[in-house]
Amino acid sequence: MKIDEIQIRVRYGETDQMGVVYHGNYALYLEMGRIEWLRKLGVSYKSMEENGVMLPVVSMTVNYKKSACYDDVINVKTQVVKTPTAKIEFEYEITNEAGEILTTASTTLVFIDMKTNRPMRAPQYILDAIKK
Repeated sequence: MKIDEIQIRVRYGETDQMGVVYHGNYALYLEMGRIEWLRKLGVSYKSMEENGVMLPVVSMTVNYKKSACYDDVINVKTQVVKTPTAKIEFEYEITNEAGEILTTASTTLVFIDMKTNRPMRAPQYILDAIKK
């Protein structure tokens, strides 16, 4: 399915005293990759919420291979591996400038109807955008 890549320069505030990215900040990098993946489909979180759809994370797995450090430029590759249903599953690979894999991860998000606060099927406009 569709793959998107973004580059991020690691900021000082994202690191610990040793200049290594704090593990919790990887969730932010994954979110950045996911948001841009959707945006390039022509969908934004803001527009989804304006249309009554939330997309909370219900599961996240992160595997750390090597460290990212202050001022490194990292590449976040994001992809969806199967057609969304009531959930959408993303896989990620974070690499450094040398192409070395730093982190692999996956997240599962569920489409929620904001009026009922219940799961719903993926909106048709998202399914149509993925098929293009």
